[in-house]
Amino acid sequence: MSRPVAAVLAALTACLCCPLQCAAAAAARGQQLNYRPVIGVLAQENLPGDQFAHGTSYIAASYVKFLEEAGARVVPVRINCTEEEYAKIFSTINGLLLPGGNVDIQTSQFSRAARILYNLALKANDAGDYFPIWGTCQGFQQLTVLTANKNLLTLTNTKAVALPLTFTAAAQSSRLFRSFPKDVLQSLAEENITSNFHSWSLSLQNYSRNSKLKRFYKVLSTNNDGKKEFISTMEAYRYPFYAVQWHPEKTTYEWVDKPGMVHTPSAIRACFYTASFFVSEAMKNHHHFSSPAEEEKALIYNFSPVFRGMNAIFLQNYYFD
Repeated sequence: MSRPVAAVLAALTACLCCPLQCAAAAAARGQQLNYRPVIGVLAQENLPGDQFAHGTSYIAASYVKFLEEAGARVVPVRINCTEEEYAKIFSTINGLLLPGGNVDIQTSQFSRAARILYNLALKANDAGDYFPIWGTCQGFQQLTVLTANKNLLTLTNTKAVALPLTFTAAAQSSRLFRSFPKDVLQSLAEENITSNFHSWSLSLQNYSRNSKLKRFYKVLSTNNDGKKEFISTMEAYRYPFYAVQWHPEKTTYEWVDKPGMVHTPSAIRACFYTASFFVSEAMKNHHHFSSPAEEEKALIYNFSPVFRGMNAIFLQNYYFD
């Protein structure tokens, strides 16, 4: 291990409790937590050529399971809602996950909905209403567009490859990684366990040239496709917004036989701690439904995922009108 990596890992492991233990410690200090968090997952337009598709939109089941494994429940957030409807949904959920996929992050209904909810989250947090957002892959990219108000992505050779994370010095003070166990951090830094399935990335160069992104996000890790260094993990300075270009959920819940898919014990542990961290952030929010009946009606348990075959990039999808 190189000295810089060793130094970062040493600093990161000063706190060795898991995210939920940290949440429990916060509760002990008098910060009331919500132990029944409900997280919204934003749907997106159906993939072209999906023979199983019905309705207009879908959510990959792996993102739902990713949150459920860490103790959250999920509400599907559909596209094509009005701003008033999104405001009502926002008032009932404790966090938002923007998933990976393949839609236009400037002109799609997914992008429109993400912008409305992102702006609601900014206003809520500014008013002291703690509301976290998580972006994975396309969700990461969507957050960069929402913050910079322009598309700064560049093509990279990262379509199906597993990589280790190159931690930055800023990771030492990050909310995300400081609660990970030492062995998980070491695996993330040294093993090819983060699954990358993207053609577009935010290069470190483009990030550094954009003042809006630099002021808003702290870079926690980077990767390199052999020609370009790109950002793989980041979190906002002032807001509980987090984004990964890699796919923690695929390790545990997707099984297509492709390069980049990793199912090792260390990769599975990294998936769990990533999910646990975000759910622990959602526990700090106290939005709620008007009644238990309204909550029950909204939960994803009312829908059944469709098995799309072992060769599908998403093993199971939920579909919505």
